[in-house]
Amino acid sequence: MLTLETSRLTLRPWRNSDRAPFAAINADAEVRQYYYPSLLAAEETDELIDEAAKQLAREGFGFLAVERKADGALIGGAGLSRPGSEVPGNFPLEIGWILGRAYWRQGYATEVGRRCLEFAWRLQAECVIGYTSFINHPSRRAMEKLGMIYVEGGDFDDITVPPGHVMRPHVLYRIDRPTR
Repeated sequence: MLTLETSRLTLRPWRNSDRAPFAAINADAEVRQYYYPSLLAAEETDELIDEAAKQLAREGFGFLAVERKADGALIGGAGLSRPGSEVPGNFPLEIGWILGRAYWRQGYATEVGRRCLEFAWRLQAECVIGYTSFINHPSRRAMEKLGMIYVEGGDFDDITVPPGHVMRPHVLYRIDRPTR
């Protein structure tokens, strides 16, 4: 099974022991302030984990558990996936992450992002996109730190979010595979 490492973190397949701590992350209103739906019940988190495991088995990549090496703490999830139908265009891969509040502002999002991009290039992806709600400035900054470029004219309404909701307007970022 796929495992990716950085100096401080391990990205690995989900374990049953990850369910409760990841459910706690998804039940934190501050963590989920830029996501829709805003809070997830434990059963909804379980569904996310189960779907991530299926994608990993099917495609060889997916949304992985992020564990801190220093103490084995589950700090969130991150990885690559196929963009959903709500994203305009035809892009091969998207990058995403969600981290528990205690792990913010420590460089973890960009650290896992860099490792995921390295893996995407090994998969021969021509580009990787990232998208988020227009108001999610922390994730937008992390994408920019990764070298992702805001796609002019790429803004879109996420059709999975109700009309008029503050999280419906989304922005699109992109990074192309480096040429050497």
